[in-house]
Order: sequence, then structure tokens, then C-alpha cells
Amino acid sequence: MKLITAIVQNDDANKLISALSEAGYSSTKMSSTGGFLSSGNTTIISGVEDGDVEDVIEIIKNICKTKKKVTAAIPPSSFSTVGGYLPQTIEISVGGAVVFVTPVERYEKI
Repeated sequence: MKLITAIVQNDDANKLISALSEAGYSSTKMSSTGGFLSSGNTTIISGVEDGDVEDVIEIIKNICKTKKKVTAAIPPSSFSTVGGYLPQTIEISVGGAVVFVTPVERYEKI
């Protein structure tokens, strides 16, 4: 058995949970924060049999695509925002997923 931990964008979380459920996989959703913009994301965990790992990862890949986002560039910390700083916009890639697959030594449903 394996524990799959997927960190995804909030926008993709509900679609991913629905797709996993439709394929017969249960999952647990947890709110989390992190990344370049410290934006909200969701951590989804699911315990699956060893032979189902690739199927679950494929579902994650199909739902959690990277996207381009335009955001204001953050000024250097030593640069005062008082005195004429004009923020510039930058385009960044967001979305996708970070996936960890961890062996499970023991599993009990009580």
C-alpha cells in the first residue's frame, strides 16, 4: 500500500477529489499555504494499493494543469515602497501538482 500526497491549487482541489471518487479512490482534503506567492493550496491524501499508484497519478495529471498568471513583482526587501516604487508585472506558472508517494507499513480502518 502507498500513501499519495498531492499538493494542488485550490482551484483544482474539488475537481480532483470528484475525479478520484468517480474512479473509486477515497481521499482526504487539507488546507495548506505555501509556494512562491504564499497562496492557498490544498493537500490531498489518498491511500491506494501499489498497483493503483500510476492510475491515481494520471488522474492528478489530467486535472491539475499548469497555467500562466500575471502578478505584481515584489520589491527587494531593502527597497522602500515609499518614494516612487512602481510595481512591474511578471508572468509566472502556477498550478500543476507536487506529488509524493510514500510506502505504508501498516494500515487500519477502525
